[in-house]
Amino acid sequence: MSVVFSMAAFALAASITPGPVNILALGSGARFGFKASLSHVAGATLGFTLLLVLTGLGLNELLRQWPALTQGIRLFGVAFLLYMAWKLVRDDGRVATDGQVRAPSAWYGALMQWLNPKAWLACVAGIGAFAADGDTRLVWLFAAVYLVICYLSIACWAYAGSFLRHYLDNPAGMRLFNRSMAALLAVSAAYLFT
Repeated sequence: MSVVFSMAAFALAASITPGPVNILALGSGARFGFKASLSHVAGATLGFTLLLVLTGLGLNELLRQWPALTQGIRLFGVAFLLYMAWKLVRDDGRVATDGQVRAPSAWYGALMQWLNPKAWLACVAGIGAFAADGDTRLVWLFAAVYLVICYLSIACWAYAGSFLRHYLDNPAGMRLFNRSMAALLAVSAAYLFT
């Protein structure tokens, strides 16, 4: 039972801390509400869990053999974060009522995890800590534990955003919030680029 507790503690520490996916969940909750953000939460969780399983089943070996692939993923991830920050800066702060603007999709959440350098680091570090010998049983156990904790962690960020929504019911407040989120994404990108 102690290995499950250790896995859960690692998963919580890696999942609940601020990062690009959590910042987007916070912004989605603030803009579209909690329920509308759950698709993104589920997609991000499943995308991360798939990345974790594939890392445990040997993807980390491929990355060790091809370090340029790791660098490419990191650069694409940084570019993606900067693109998202730019979109937030340009947003006018009005919540559309005509149905044209929607919360981030499940696919968007999953893709974001695969372009998120924090997710890659968490997968490699977690597998290194709990299943370095390639024990498939431990990989699947870790993935199951991580799935639950990751979902709840990202959902907490979306819920926090939905709570803030009540304070951001005007375009000026939403613009300020969006620009703050853009600054956090840009800082995340700069940190990951170094």
